[in-house]
Amino acid sequence: MAHNDTTAIISATEELLRAMVDRNELEHDDIVSCIFTCTPDLNAEFPAVAARNLGMSDVPLMCAQELDVYGQLPQVIRVMMHCYAPAERKPEHVYLRDATQLRQDLAGAQ
Repeated sequence: MAHNDTTAIISATEELLRAMVDRNELEHDDIVSCIFTCTPDLNAEFPAVAARNLGMSDVPLMCAQELDVYGQLPQVIRVMMHCYAPAERKPEHVYLRDATQLRQDLAGAQ
């Protein structure tokens, strides 16, 4: 993400949410709730605004700030999405941009 501003946060969050929904083949009614976190350097907007922009007006959403850990990767938005999915389908985790560094053990998540 280039900047700590409303447009950048909403754009990056929309990109992440779309990728999560697409890779996991989710429909709107499958989504139960989402928890968003941002590193402390991203405070210009709530990432949940992006979910509302994508039509998740009836989905419970919560935003929180990540711990300010020394040396952490900056400008990271995380989403924990709770959803209904068939038991046989394993979740497809999504890491975009520089966040791929966070879970290199999940090669398919990139």
